[in-house]
Amino acid sequence: MGAPPIQGNSSFLIFLNISALPLGMIPKPGFKCGATMSPRSIIRRGFGGNMAEIDHLVIGAATLEAGAAWLERYLGSRPVPGGAHPGVGTHNMLLGLGPEQYIEIIAPDPAQGTPAHPRPFDLDDAALKLALEAEPQLIAYVAATPAIEAVVGRLGASHGGEVRAMSRGPFSWRMAFPPQRQDMGNLIPPLIQWDGARAAAQIPDSGWRLTAFEAQHPDMDALRQAIAARGLEEAVKLRQSPNARLIAHLRHQDGREAVLASA
Repeated sequence: MGAPPIQGNSSFLIFLNISALPLGMIPKPGFKCGATMSPRSIIRRGFGGNMAEIDHLVIGAATLEAGAAWLERYLGSRPVPGGAHPGVGTHNMLLGLGPEQYIEIIAPDPAQGTPAHPRPFDLDDAALKLALEAEPQLIAYVAATPAIEAVVGRLGASHGGEVRAMSRGPFSWRMAFPPQRQDMGNLIPPLIQWDGARAAAQIPDSGWRLTAFEAQHPDMDALRQAIAARGLEEAVKLRQSPNARLIAHLRHQDGREAVLASA
């Protein structure tokens, strides 16, 4: 998650280099056409006050090629190369969802050694690794905010993480990850604030759009407080469930619909 490359440069860094589930596309094996769900505007409502929005979805995979092939099989669109995340132990590919959002496929980078700190999004967790060997899945999301310093300052480092500044080419941004194991199963997202142009506008548009996003958890009070504290109550629909789960509804410009979900 971060700035994209100038067109043709495959070495850009989308993910911040900081220390910081059965799944699948539903329905399987693909998507349905001619569905009745209409796109909703709850995903992006502007940055009035401290309101946040979903910047991008994160698909975990055992290998980058497996993740790209899986997403192409279900959505019919091939992700483009992203780049390696030096020191983090991961690399990625990207699929554009219009000028404001995108999908990131992330996987361990075999060209890097074991990183000094755990890989993000619980990629080193034994249970998740086993699940990703079977099939890639939606594992997390990242939220854009217009006031990252204020939000993280209010939350405190023990809950909001540490804000780190990054830049690449014409892009600059700041990002903060909640401490791992305090993110309610990746339902509480890392925060990013773009200083000017956003990365999504530089990623080729697949024609897909994010129309609704849902987080499920058994402790609704804790989840509601955490989401509201980050200004995401308008962007994320909350639902009580026995297990932590993310569900993303997508719609293509030609009318096709698909759902990405975690376990």
